[in-house]
Amino acid sequence: MSNSKPRLALFDLDHTLLPIDSDYSWGVYTSTIGWTDPAEFNRRNDEFYAHYKAGTLDIHDYVRFATDAVRRKGPEAAARAHAGFMQQVVLPELHPDALALVRSHQAAGDQVVIVTATNEFVTRPIAQAFGVSELIAVTLARGADGWITGEIDGVPSAREGKVTRVEQWLAARGQAWGTVHITFYSDSINDLSLLERVNEPVATNPDERLRAIASARGWRILDLFDKK
Repeated sequence: MSNSKPRLALFDLDHTLLPIDSDYSWGVYTSTIGWTDPAEFNRRNDEFYAHYKAGTLDIHDYVRFATDAVRRKGPEAAARAHAGFMQQVVLPELHPDALALVRSHQAAGDQVVIVTATNEFVTRPIAQAFGVSELIAVTLARGADGWITGEIDGVPSAREGKVTRVEQWLAARGQAWGTVHITFYSDSINDLSLLERVNEPVATNPDERLRAIASARGWRILDLFDKK
């Protein structure tokens, strides 16, 4: 029976646990600290974000673009900048209801994992701020010097790739879809394939298309906050 199985709670990050898009906001932040030309960067950032919302994003192109300034600045400057980003942009957006939702699953003994299409550099500290140690994010390839190259290592955790990455995560722990009871919270139509795969899909702050699908299929709909 499902209630005797280990329970796994998966959370998308941007617009699900956070009311902002962390990847987009990081890009804006790098412009404010002088790492990029604001007008050109914002034009391209907006273009990529429109593709993401439309489900037409080439994630490899986007990751090269999004990590360009980080690659050039190097690990020490990148770490300092990200600490400023956390303090100024992310931490003020940690919503009490989102934190409480994560804590409720942890208190129930569920394994909590954040599954995001944003890269690990941007999202690892954010996951930690939520008290979540398990993160499935876009893994960045690293060169001989140990620093990121702008390429993606392995399957990107985006769209159908989230299903693959969760399968890999389960397999690494001797588990599979049938051996655990999985709840997944997401706002985005981009995550439909994973929402359809889990035991309990929860449309969380859903976009218009996902809200319509969730309503038609009788999925739970949860509104934690107004998205920005």
